[in-house]
Amino acid sequence: MSTAYTGTKTKLNFWQIWNMCFGFFGIQFGWSLQMGNMSAIYEFLGASPEEIPGLWLAAPMTGLLVQPIVGYLSDRTWHPTLGRRRPFS
Repeated sequence: MSTAYTGTKTKLNFWQIWNMCFGFFGIQFGWSLQMGNMSAIYEFLGASPEEIPGLWLAAPMTGLLVQPIVGYLSDRTWHPTLGRRRPFS
C-alpha cells in the first residue's frame, strides 16, 4: 500500500488533541516511574553510589554516539522491495 503525501494537514479537534496528549502523559509517567527507580536497581545489581552518576549518563551518551552512526547507515541503505531508508530493527 503506497500513500502519496499531498501536503495537506488534517485539522484535529479538541478531543483528538486531548486524547493524544493524555496518551503521551501516560508514556512519560511510565518512563518517570522507571527512571525514578533506576538508582535502586543499579545498587541492587552491585553498583556503588560513586558509579551511579556514570550509569545515569551511559544511556544519553550511547544515544549521542550511536544514533548518528545508525542514521548515516540508514540513509545509505536501499532494499529491493522496501526502497530507501529501511529502518534497522
